[in-house]
Amino acid sequence: MVNVVLRGLAAAALAVLPFTASAPAHAAETVPLSEVVSGLPLGIEARDGYSRDSFRHWNTGDNPTDGCNTRAEVLLHEAVEAPTVGPGCRLTGGRWWSYYDATWVTSASGLDIDHMVPLAEAWDSGASAWTAQRRERYANDQGAEQSLVAVTARSNRGKSDQDPAEWLPPASDVHCRYAAEWVGTKLRWRLAADEAELDALESVALACPGQTVTYEPAT
Repeated sequence: MVNVVLRGLAAAALAVLPFTASAPAHAAETVPLSEVVSGLPLGIEARDGYSRDSFRHWNTGDNPTDGCNTRAEVLLHEAVEAPTVGPGCRLTGGRWWSYYDATWVTSASGLDIDHMVPLAEAWDSGASAWTAQRRERYANDQGAEQSLVAVTARSNRGKSDQDPAEWLPPASDVHCRYAAEWVGTKLRWRLAADEAELDALESVALACPGQTVTYEPAT
């Protein structure tokens, strides 16, 4: 209970700082991870009524005229070596780096597009109250680098819908980056965090004194 009260006071104090939801729309902010974790609103998560179908994806992506859906556009954007784009946006060749498990991948079919904050976790944390249109924007968000990540199917399915209290990437040297991208996504979409999640993020932040979080509030 003391921790909850302290976090509530910290969040209230941080409400006057530039990285909170009161920042001007579309203003990108870069803040130390150790500071910004305390600015996440504390909430009690609930999965009542959740369905993956509540988040329409993949849609036609950022460029509806290119014949590629969001998944393919993310793969094209993140490719270290660009694949060949065939009819129907079929991708062949190419090379990707899955940072979760430090693995090179040379086939688009071996990759999943991970929602940094999984759809079920987003629902639990506030998206249940959104419109269908906002949930679709969330599920196809290419407006922030960290929102959608191309990673091995193995690592994505190992993560499933777990938050950082339950899962961190197998590659331990990317935990700072992962925590920053998780927090940045929650701040971008104004999603809450539960007690165990905040504790885990604070523990990671303590080990990452130089890590920053960059995010831009979603419209």
